[in-house]
Amino acid sequence: MPFQTHMATVALPSPKFDVTVRVGCSLTYEVSGSAMLLLNLRPLANRNHSVVFEAFSLGNGLQSELFTDSHGNQVYRVKLPKGMHSFRHDAIISVSSQPDNHDLVDRSTHLPADLPPAVLRYTLPSRYCDSDKLINFAWEKFGQVEHGWPRVQAISKWLHENIEYRYGSGGSDLSAWDVLQRGYGVCRDFAHLAIALNRTFNIPARYVTGHLPDIGFPDPENHMDFHAYAEVYLGNEWFTTDARFHVPRIGRIKVSCGQDAVDGAFSTIYGGANLSYFQVWAYQVPRGTVGVGDVLDFSRRIDNQWTVQTDPAL
Repeated sequence: MPFQTHMATVALPSPKFDVTVRVGCSLTYEVSGSAMLLLNLRPLANRNHSVVFEAFSLGNGLQSELFTDSHGNQVYRVKLPKGMHSFRHDAIISVSSQPDNHDLVDRSTHLPADLPPAVLRYTLPSRYCDSDKLINFAWEKFGQVEHGWPRVQAISKWLHENIEYRYGSGGSDLSAWDVLQRGYGVCRDFAHLAIALNRTFNIPARYVTGHLPDIGFPDPENHMDFHAYAEVYLGNEWFTTDARFHVPRIGRIKVSCGQDAVDGAFSTIYGGANLSYFQVWAYQVPRGTVGVGDVLDFSRRIDNQWTVQTDPAL
């Protein structure tokens, strides 16, 4: 199928970005009548990565509009006539070989009265982060822990040790409270619980979706999917907290953020359309050896091991 392709070239990365990864996804929708699709797939501008090159294919002559939503996400609105429609995002991105939060020093907390107005919404209950239902549980489990980063870490550790990760168990109707009651979930559920529990202590927390390659962290099951986690606002910066793994990871590539999964969905469908094909990739490659649009070849990946391989000096 021919594609209408939008491409962007960005300035080369600074020397601190010493690891190269390829990320992207391929989606096909079958439309029975007419429909509209919101696609939220492009990486956000972020201090932790630099987009070297990316290509975004929007089907065959489809009408589309790019806009920025209230959380800063880059979203395409696409009109879908009846038939099969394919979309593909592919990017080469440079990241740091340093783990999460390595460059953040100030972890002080704010009173709600001192928070920036734009951050206040991340202290409130939302559709999937029903923190108002978790207040008693949160204070019982974490009320004696020092406020701020120690409490954030205690919440993450408890969730990691007490909620079972069960691949494929997610559901669009499950809130943080629901997941706590049943005791298992997927990364989305871990993120919702971490967000809701932090919000009970007035720590601003938001939902994040993105890519997480297996750099310095082998994953024998090799589930190449999108990953969801959380960020908390401390010391005028957003820190990563990921209860699914509860260890600092390397190479996160942030795609979107919001109050919960409603804002971070990679696609939102209006009308009669079904997702018939879905593939995601996120893996480290030697710099200069792979380009966007190349055939996927996971035999060339150099991650999925404990050793971290870095690019030659710029």
